[in-house]
Amino acid sequence: MSPHNIWLVKNIVAFLILPPLNLLILSGVGWWLLKRKPKLGRSLIMLSLTLLFALSMPIIANGLMRLLEIQIQPLQPAAARSAQAIVILGGGVYHDAPEYAADAAGSLTLERLQYGAYLQRQTGLPILVAGGQPEGGGTTEAMIMQRTLEQEFKTPVRWAEVRSLDTAQNARFSAIILKAAGIRNVLIVSHAWHLPRALIEFEKQGLSSIPAPTRFGYVQSSRPGFHVFDFLPQARALLKSTYALHEGIGMLWYKLSR
Repeated sequence: MSPHNIWLVKNIVAFLILPPLNLLILSGVGWWLLKRKPKLGRSLIMLSLTLLFALSMPIIANGLMRLLEIQIQPLQPAAARSAQAIVILGGGVYHDAPEYAADAAGSLTLERLQYGAYLQRQTGLPILVAGGQPEGGGTTEAMIMQRTLEQEFKTPVRWAEVRSLDTAQNARFSAIILKAAGIRNVLIVSHAWHLPRALIEFEKQGLSSIPAPTRFGYVQSSRPGFHVFDFLPQARALLKSTYALHEGIGMLWYKLSR
């Protein structure tokens, strides 16, 4: 099976086991069972609705993010001094952006690029951007990232890793480039909730990886106690829960496949 087909299968499986599709499937099974086994059917429908409600609550989404990010802290200047390069991981492409008449960096990628550019100005370290063509065709994500950094952020890029289709390949192919340049200690720029999984992969490739997180998913409230909005379903909270579950399942898979 080709790397692209493997990527495709993995992402279809992810869609099936993550919200909202997994909950819609569960509800559909319940609906199908209503005439055959009414009690079981109603239970499955109620379960799917309850889970959808819960995962859409900010208090639940925030809690899931906290479990992922509990060991991830903002980068301190002292920790960055041992690094030899900055690695920025891609987070998606904005395909056929009408305002640019071309592919552009996706929103998650832009957030990582912004912080990576900031770190480069602070440290002067060379940058590697990582991301291939997971959906096939078009410009690679790394080339889009390089163009964005150089043209929009006025930040130079030393290397572009253009072969990877996922986080594990980000690490594998980036390590080849970096080791050839004599680099072993790197800052890894990504979202705080993605870094626990990314760090595992980069360490497996023999790179000493220092987390450089941006856009923390866990937000500590400045007000005491809880607020009514913490319990009201929100689309943003469901998205945050989905990111957290995706990373959690990915880390579990890594442990089971060792």
